[in-house]
Amino acid sequence: MYYGYVRVSSISQKIDRQVEEMKKFNIKQKNLFIDKQSGKDFNRKAYQRMIKKIKEKDVLIIKSIDRLGRNYREIGEQRKKITCDIKADIYVIDMPILDTRDKPTNLWGRFVADLVLQLLSFIAENERENIRQRQAEGIRIAKEKGIKFGRPKIKINSKFNKIKDEYLRKNMSLAECLDYLKISRTSFYNLLKKDKS
Repeated sequence: MYYGYVRVSSISQKIDRQVEEMKKFNIKQKNLFIDKQSGKDFNRKAYQRMIKKIKEKDVLIIKSIDRLGRNYREIGEQRKKITCDIKADIYVIDMPILDTRDKPTNLWGRFVADLVLQLLSFIAENERENIRQRQAEGIRIAKEKGIKFGRPKIKINSKFNKIKDEYLRKNMSLAECLDYLKISRTSFYNLLKKDKS
């Protein structure tokens, strides 16, 4: 039986390209597992469900090795779990040399396949580390330039105090206060708490 695994790093990213590749293998919808989260580890719901379903002689199809994950040690462990423990096969579409259906009978063939997997897995994890470093550098530079992150703080001013007094005296409804101040209910209640302290 064929299984397909698709992963993107966030909910906003598209899965269409990977799903289109899976159609070429006539994978049933119930055997297509999709995660929309980071590949930093294998604690992913769809992946874990898939691993429980795969049996001996089944084949797992993935588009590229980084769709499986980005931690090269864990990719090696998962490959071993699938191919040695479960005795299923893995086919990486973008890297046919990693097709375990064609079991290399000689030591050299196995060595080359393992070496390629280790190299690609290392590159995937290294890229993840580079992305994290670039993000941290970007945030640091932005902060040095005075760019503020998060929601702007709402300041208590005389207009708020006047509206708050009207609200507490029950001369204005909450909806009227929010409309007048142009703030959310949560912000209004937070300002009330802040004012009391």
